[in-house]
Amino acid sequence: MNEKYEKLIPHLNKMMALETALTLLQWDTETLAPVEALENTAKAVGLLSGEYFDAMVNDDIKNLLHELSKPENFDVLEFNEQKIVKKLNKQLKEMECIPPEEYKAYSELTAKSSAIWAAAKEKNCFADYAPTLEEIVSYNKKFASYRNEENKALYDIMLDEFEEGIDMKQLDEFFAKLRTAIVPLLKQVVAKNDSIDKSYNSLTYDIGKQKEFCKFIAEYIGFDFRRGVIAESEHPFTTNLHNKDVRITTHYFKNNLESSIFSTIHEGGHAIYEMNIDDSLTQTPVGHGSSMGVHESQSRFFENIIGRSIDFWAPLWDKLAKTFPEQLKNVSLDQFILSINKAEPDFIRTEADELTYSLHIMIRYEIEKLLISGQIEVSDLPRIWNEKYEEYLGIVPPTDTLGVLQDVHWSNGTFGYFPSYALGNAIASQIYAFIQTKIDFSKCLREGNLNPILDLLKEHIHKYGATKNTNELLLEMTGESFNADYYVAYLIDKYTKLYQL
Repeated sequence: MNEKYEKLIPHLNKMMALETALTLLQWDTETLAPVEALENTAKAVGLLSGEYFDAMVNDDIKNLLHELSKPENFDVLEFNEQKIVKKLNKQLKEMECIPPEEYKAYSELTAKSSAIWAAAKEKNCFADYAPTLEEIVSYNKKFASYRNEENKALYDIMLDEFEEGIDMKQLDEFFAKLRTAIVPLLKQVVAKNDSIDKSYNSLTYDIGKQKEFCKFIAEYIGFDFRRGVIAESEHPFTTNLHNKDVRITTHYFKNNLESSIFSTIHEGGHAIYEMNIDDSLTQTPVGHGSSMGVHESQSRFFENIIGRSIDFWAPLWDKLAKTFPEQLKNVSLDQFILSINKAEPDFIRTEADELTYSLHIMIRYEIEKLLISGQIEVSDLPRIWNEKYEEYLGIVPPTDTLGVLQDVHWSNGTFGYFPSYALGNAIASQIYAFIQTKIDFSKCLREGNLNPILDLLKEHIHKYGATKNTNELLLEMTGESFNADYYVAYLIDKYTKLYQL
């Protein structure tokens, strides 16, 4: 190991230890912690965040990174070491422009904001959440302005955090392409929806049995319970401490069987990605997914391309039917597949079908652009949200719980994240097209053997962590950079066959 790089290791270890502690506190707050623990936990988060800031932004780190970035030192580093140095330089540049007291205050705020959001959602009271959200928006705009050296739009700065190099111009073009393909196809599909009965899904399903089945399905797709756990939360999410401790949550509804199953498969896709990152990268700044677009490609790949296919459910249908014999006694496998793929406007993004899902993302994208540019205020969000849903999907949420309060993301300050879901869908379709040229995808699923699929994902995507960006991964895997045409073709092919258009 390079002598200068070796001096960086103790600093890295401290940063990773603090990051682990902060992540554990966040996990605890969103899963098991009692309500009254919130204030004291937030103070602890503020203190630890201050320590993390100091560990990241100090003269020792700056000097080491400066030396390691010189060509004569950088060029002799190993590939992973070079990527770690580049990542640390980027993080340092982003953090050192933020006043330490503001970083600590913001960390305290977001440590308790998700609980405030969850309570407001439960009460259907946006007004209870609005003051906290106003603070979060203000901090995010301020932090983006600190990092804005090239006079970019603030929202472009935020987008870059989740998908490096992406901006509003590219996303506007991407969403325009999707809109052109999806809207006319959706009209054809909805016209034939009366033939699809999914009333079984709103019958009563025992929560305990749902938990058992979700645990089974997670393990079936490749989730390793020696290195992961499943808990419950208001909004499903995945937390990665390192590749040997990856935690997911889901939410169980007694009158919605599909919700917990597909949330578990979705989060399981995220978790499998993290579990498969190479050991040499774990507990380093590149020991996580490449970008949120790539991360969402893995969750959506498992949830939709695998999880909503008849080939996947063929070997599993008997088990599901035996788990819920009364509710599913009059449902066939073919009916179930039509039901879980039924395309229709709905209020909830996480339960949206593949065809309408990107419309949900476009709504959030357009609202975030308006909010961050100052064209609307936080107080306008419920009204704008409902107007956009009526415009795009022809429906108006009857409550804010089913509307503007449904997502946890803004309470965590993740403005610019939502487009990653749509990008992830498109990336997943491109990966799917490639995998089909290498193996008999349908046969693997029908035989209940996902290993060939998992092996290809690990070999071409997972193991690299964040050492390669989206286009590098896609180019090396598929021979092409990002190409949304695969997603459009996938949707048209799937729904044309499914609905016999």
